[in-house]
Amino acid sequence: MEQQAHIHGSYWLHTVPPRDPEPPPEGPLTVDVAVVGAGIAGLSTALELARRGRSVAVLEAHRIAAGVTGHTTAKLSAQHTLVYDHLRRTRGPDGARLYARSQTDAVRHAAEITEELGIDCDWEDTASYTYAEDPARIDLLKAEAEAAREAGLPAEFVTETELPFPVAGAVRVADQAQFHPRKYLLAVADAIRRLGGTLHEYSRVTDLHEGDPCELTVESPASATKVTAHSVVVATHYPVFDRALLFTRLSPRRELVVAAPIDAGRAPRGMYITPERNTRSVRTAPLPDGRRLLVVTGEHFTPGTGGDVEERFRTLADWATGHFGDLAFSHRWATQDNESTDSVPLVGPLHPGSKNVYVATGFGGWGLSSGIMAGRMLSDRITGHACPWNDLYDPRRIASVVREGAAFLKHQADVARHFVGDRLPTGTGSAVDEIAPGDGAVVRVSGERRAVHRDEAGQLHALSARCTHLGCLVAFNRAERAWECPCHGSRFDVQGKVIQGPAQSPLEQREL
Repeated sequence: MEQQAHIHGSYWLHTVPPRDPEPPPEGPLTVDVAVVGAGIAGLSTALELARRGRSVAVLEAHRIAAGVTGHTTAKLSAQHTLVYDHLRRTRGPDGARLYARSQTDAVRHAAEITEELGIDCDWEDTASYTYAEDPARIDLLKAEAEAAREAGLPAEFVTETELPFPVAGAVRVADQAQFHPRKYLLAVADAIRRLGGTLHEYSRVTDLHEGDPCELTVESPASATKVTAHSVVVATHYPVFDRALLFTRLSPRRELVVAAPIDAGRAPRGMYITPERNTRSVRTAPLPDGRRLLVVTGEHFTPGTGGDVEERFRTLADWATGHFGDLAFSHRWATQDNESTDSVPLVGPLHPGSKNVYVATGFGGWGLSSGIMAGRMLSDRITGHACPWNDLYDPRRIASVVREGAAFLKHQADVARHFVGDRLPTGTGSAVDEIAPGDGAVVRVSGERRAVHRDEAGQLHALSARCTHLGCLVAFNRAERAWECPCHGSRFDVQGKVIQGPAQSPLEQREL
């Protein structure tokens, strides 16, 4: 039984190599709409606006479709684990119905785009299942099936699935889909370009002046420039501008993925997820040789608090082999999501005073359908069209925050524990000479905490241990060779470069 993945990276990125980079803006640029971020939400928004005749510029700090969307498990579904019974209780039946309508509209729209553009993205129509092995959860599943059905989904409670192990029950929702997200998004990017839009990679937006028009400062490796736009969409997964204080309502979550080829006859049809065992998600994807790729996700944790992440990968791989037989794992990676404290994405004006700046965030692990939904919804707002679910997703909502006060306060307590605890006097921590090759630790040197990594050759790399977002202490994730902030999920490579926001600036270099 082979437990070590051969490729430490996303299958979606590995199977569609990067293209030549899209150049940063060569000088000042003026457009109708500037979209910050080139994942599913940003590119979907840009496509909708370009189709409506708006001039659009997409500004991406790294590469198109290579961030969070490039590391998803690529389920396109309106069934989001156990959300509908919760929504029925907290938002009422109408809120649950609007959620179902908006997410179903996104799934259908993606199918239309795929057909219209002739995208070869391994599209497969399939059913989605939320299952449980524990009989004590049957009533919970039955309530979810009833709520989802009332909301308008083709949902039913079942006791049989195609998984190779028994379940106590499951909520089955028909007419969902799965696909190759990078193939889909690169085709969407091509369509944006054909419609006159521009895409700019390695173009980090570092400042935003709100107004009419708005002005953005864009930094690239070679220079900095200004982009002027009547409207701005912030689709950076975690908002990179703190003025809305949305970080108080978002909890980051990191989740591991292992993948292995499996004979088609052994591959279960459908997409599966359970909240049990620290989450287990299962789907398969077609391989060129006729086999299927089994994709298993789970072992979620807050970035910077995962402990031995290598052991978590082994736990996930052991679960996969225990349930599907011997597997030769070909890929492993991790994905990161943000959950809003009231379980509904935040899509709409960036803050109460915003007139021309919009945000899309808090997708809670269901970014494909929610990102496409956000693109449709924000393009309606910007072009002056009504959308039935504007109020449901509006980031300015207050009532739902009050209703979900316990989750909001827990999130604040967790952040405060790291923020304040990091500043209390402690011992010296790990000594530098105790750091093994490939590992890292936060150590105290001359009274200052430093993030120290020893590379495989034995060379030490020292950085400030304070996250450049709000100053929490980072922690080292050895399995992924990254420094992670437990407060808001910022991630940095061993040289201090930002991998994932909301941090905008790298960790500062330090001497040992």
